[in-house]
Amino acid sequence: MSEMKSPLSFTITDELPGGHARCGVIETPHGSFDTPAFMPVGTRGTVKGLLPGLVRMTGTQVLLNNAYHLMLRPGDELVASQGGMHTFMGWDGPILTDSGGFQAFSMSDTSTITDEAVIFNSIIDGARIELTPERAIEVQNNLGADIIMAFDDCPPSVLHGEGQDAAAHARRLEEAVDRTTAWLQRCVEAHARPSEQALFGIVQGGTDSSLRSRSLEEITAIDLPGYAIGGVAVGESPELIHGIVAETAPRLPREKPRYLMGVGYERDLVRAVASGVDMFDCVLPTRNGRTASAFTRTGRINLKNARFKDDRLPIDPACPCLACSGTPGGLEIDPDQPGGGFSRAYLRHLFQAEEMLGPILVSIHNIQHFQSLMLDIRRAIRDDAWLTLERDWPVLGETVGMS
Repeated sequence: MSEMKSPLSFTITDELPGGHARCGVIETPHGSFDTPAFMPVGTRGTVKGLLPGLVRMTGTQVLLNNAYHLMLRPGDELVASQGGMHTFMGWDGPILTDSGGFQAFSMSDTSTITDEAVIFNSIIDGARIELTPERAIEVQNNLGADIIMAFDDCPPSVLHGEGQDAAAHARRLEEAVDRTTAWLQRCVEAHARPSEQALFGIVQGGTDSSLRSRSLEEITAIDLPGYAIGGVAVGESPELIHGIVAETAPRLPREKPRYLMGVGYERDLVRAVASGVDMFDCVLPTRNGRTASAFTRTGRINLKNARFKDDRLPIDPACPCLACSGTPGGLEIDPDQPGGGFSRAYLRHLFQAEEMLGPILVSIHNIQHFQSLMLDIRRAIRDDAWLTLERDWPVLGETVGMS
């Protein structure tokens, strides 16, 4: 029997001398994307408020959807009947779906987890839902994403507050490692479309180095198209996140994509790239955009602040996004306005007036901000000019040289 062709290929094109950072290209059935890559989050099949073409204009090449939410509404069977998520949402590029493991963590107060499944009540209608590894894969097979994630057990990585039982927390972390490995094996067996969808395994272990190491060995012992670091950005400090990633990422198979789930701010991304990570997703650009919080190269600004009331500058004069530079085709809103595009004063007005255009424009800008950072990271690796990132992105502070 001939070996089944993988639905994903990863080519490393450049590596930073003396470090772990690398550039590459990932090929999928719905096209390719450059790495390091940032995936905007379209949880329910949409990047909130943005048409697919607007998302494309930011330089985005790959999106994330969430299988848990799409399973509940509109239902994975309906999506399958519509031709899969690419057709359903009008996005012809690569899509990755998260399996629902993080949602099980976030609903831990109201859900029950066993070795067999996570049991919870639907946030839509209260119906009892039993999500097993097999069901999580069936949902993702129906959704039709190019990259699908194994169903994992994502525990709290650190203790919070006084009076919490450290011994019980340690047992919970170990239980999660064991369960994540067992569930991955069940996911592999349940995967009905291995020639069309690339299944990634997830390394767990919290902030315990020995458990992280054991999870890494067990997960990577199963040959998969790619691997992820999970269970971070769930309550631990940035320094703890950086330490986990620095210990884990370089030990993942060099020839496979490495994905850091749910991270993060600019400093987190750069430090993770320096540790060898290739893929990221985070809700920060759009979640902040909807509340008038705009990312810039020198730090975030709150456009609701009164100091922007008569500010004629765009959010970031150096940003090429629609909000900052003008309308599609290069037509500027005001040729006399520095930088063109929409002024901070106008954007502040939109939020004060509760007009939907405000969140749309700032979301576009924020996604462009992160895609511009990825572009500059790839350029810095390709040109062996890593330290220029700190010069060009003051928001990074003194983190650029760290790995």
